This record gives sequence, C-alpha cells and structure tokens, in this order.
Amino acid sequence: MTASSTDRPRQDPAPYARPGGFPVVGVVGGGQLARMMQPAATALGLRLRVLAEGPDVSAAQVITPAPIGAADDLEALVAFARECDAVTFDHEHVPGEGLRAMAALTSVQPGADALVHAQDKVVMRRALTELGVPCPAWAQVADRDAVEAFAASAGWPVVLKTPRGGYDGKGVLVLSGPEDEKWATAQAWLADWADRGGLLAEEHVPFTRELAALVARSPSGQAAAWPVVETVQRDGVCHEVTAPAPGLDPALAAELTDVALRIAGGLGVTGVLAVEVFEVERDTPDGPVRDVLVNELAMRPHNSGHWSIDGSVTSQFENHLRAVLDLPLGSTEPRAPWTVMVNVLGPKAIEERHEDLYRSYLHVMAHDPGVKVHLYGKEQRPGRKLGHVTVYGDDLDTVRARARHAAAFIAGEIDE
Repeated sequence: MTASSTDRPRQDPAPYARPGGFPVVGVVGGGQLARMMQPAATALGLRLRVLAEGPDVSAAQVITPAPIGAADDLEALVAFARECDAVTFDHEHVPGEGLRAMAALTSVQPGADALVHAQDKVVMRRALTELGVPCPAWAQVADRDAVEAFAASAGWPVVLKTPRGGYDGKGVLVLSGPEDEKWATAQAWLADWADRGGLLAEEHVPFTRELAALVARSPSGQAAAWPVVETVQRDGVCHEVTAPAPGLDPALAAELTDVALRIAGGLGVTGVLAVEVFEVERDTPDGPVRDVLVNELAMRPHNSGHWSIDGSVTSQFENHLRAVLDLPLGSTEPRAPWTVMVNVLGPKAIEERHEDLYRSYLHVMAHDPGVKVHLYGKEQRPGRKLGHVTVYGDDLDTVRARARHAAAFIAGEIDE
C-alpha cells in the first residue's frame, strides 16, 4: 500500500546545524533494531547515534558514536539528547521521566504520552477499549479472588500478564483452572504487583492464526501501511513471517489496516506501529465468519516487519526514520507477490551450534544466492534471536522452503 497524505500542511524541515543541514538521529537502546536502522540512515544521508547498554551490543558494533548508558539513567539520557536533533527507540523501556526530560531538549518520537501504551498493557487495553478496538475480554486483577471472578465470566483458561517488562513470551502465564500447578507462580506475581495495581487478566483466545499490521505515521499526520502479514511463533518468539498473509480475506485485511491506522492516530503514535492480532473464527446464522482481536502493540520497528528490508520498496526502518523527522513517507509496495522471513534462533543444544556463524554463509550463499541473510552480531544462546533470512518470489511454497532451509542451516538445525 502506498503512503497516504492528510490535508494538514507539512512544515518545512528544521534547519539542522549539521554539515549539509542533515540531522543527527539518536536511538536509545543498542539492540538489533537500532543496528538495522543504520543502512536506512546512511541511504537517507542521516547521522545515527546510539545510546548503548555496553560497548559490544549489536548496534554499537556498527554505529558510532555509541556512548554507554542505561535506558533508566536520567543523566545519560539528557546528555545523549543534547547531541541529537531527534531521538527514537530500539525498545519501549525508557521511563516517562526520562522521555520528558529528553523532550525538553529535542524532538522525541514517539512521545511519552503515546509510548506508555506500549509500555503498560493495562493502559493499552483501557485506551483500545475506549477507541472501540476489538480486544480479548480483560480485567485488572489484584488477587486470586479477582482472577477467579474474571474466569467465571470469561472462562478458563485465563492468561495473566505483567503490565510492564514482558516481551517474547516473558511475563505471560496461562492458568488452566483452579487446580493448575502454575498458581504458585501466579500468586508470586500478584504479590509482586500488588502495590502497582495488579496484573492484566485476559481471556484465552482460540485463534486460527496470528497476524500483524504494520503502519508508519508522521507528526504531521501522514500515514503508510504495509501488507498485513501472518506470523508464526515458536516458544513465544516470532519464528516466521509471510507477507502478505496467505488466504486473508481482502475485506478483513482492509479492516485490520484501518484498525492499525485508527490506533496510530488515536494514541498519537509517530514512527512505526506494529499491531499484533489474533484471527478468530465465529459461527453465525450465515455461516462461519473471521474476525480479529488485537493482542499487542509495539511502537518501533518490529520483528513482523523485518521482511520489508528486502521485500518492500521502503523498509520499516527507513519509514521509521522518515516519520521521526517528519519527512514524506516512502512507498510500502512489495517487490514480489510473496516474501517470507524466518528468524535464526540460537540452538537448544550447544553441540548443534556453528563454531563460526560467518562460515555458515558459505553454504547459504552457494546453495541459494537469492537468500538475504541478516545477522545481528550476537553470541549464540539457546532460543536467542541471532538474525533472520528473507526470500521473495512468485511461488509461496518455493519461497518458504528456501527461507526455512537457510535459517535452519545457519541455526545448526540441519547440516546440508
């Protein structure tokens, strides 16, 4: 889908006091998302800085300067903001105090009032409900009685989530019923969050598959949307993404894109917004109908959009930077009918790993020169995201098989 403009006039770019007038964009967090912004920044003529957790983290290996500082270190955040014309994020874990302190010095995108909806799941659920966005049944629960009362109306199983700090399956607990052995963990979580409002309880959604809608929005209100994709999780971590989602009803795809754009506008998001949803099937007098329920939000480039680096005219990373600076957004049209991205996850068994990931390129490049490999410079650990591979083409089965083979070889799951 191509970028769409609003009627609001765009202001002239700020007169940045840098060589050639090109701005410096700072990224708080030194993970792989910041690392993948570097090629896009270079293509746009921008200078990128990163506030890194350590000297050897993923982004610090390829971006300089990379001062060291934690996301909750107010002094480091303020010093970093003073050196940047705009600041954005590799993750959502910067406290509101730090966001506002930086915003007093430079442009911060997205701002604290928007980002809180990606930081706190209870705040998110409350806001989405007010916007009329379809969500699973939910409640804020402070003790076991409240959990069981919620289950009495929503049914078992019940999904418990910590409001803050969870990602990639962390901070999520599924209780099957009153006798579930995981209640001991649930009680510990409830006690830990008792003075912070409690946990988020949600109905357990029997979904048919998971989808994601990715959009970008600029401060002046221009927006762009990529095709809705299908995502497949492995042990709570995104494993595979197919763009566009196979067999998705065009009307439902349009509805989901509209929901994502409505959320972006309603919450004042700038930059990339990823809306992760469950596709569900319900029976009606006229037969089964497919609907979507919003599961999670991310206000930054997202794993479900990595395919766009190679498979789209403008990647999520480039459009994120464009949006942060309020530049016109680029086309989101796909380059081919199908693109499949598969994450390279660290092997479960140490003996399966390659001693040298770089050498795994030899097989992949020789076997299939059309595969695009992106590694993140990370030490191998079980289940850790080490990188991803992308393949695009005309036949979905062929594209998917090629991508899976390349990822499996690099991960050490196969040896030929």
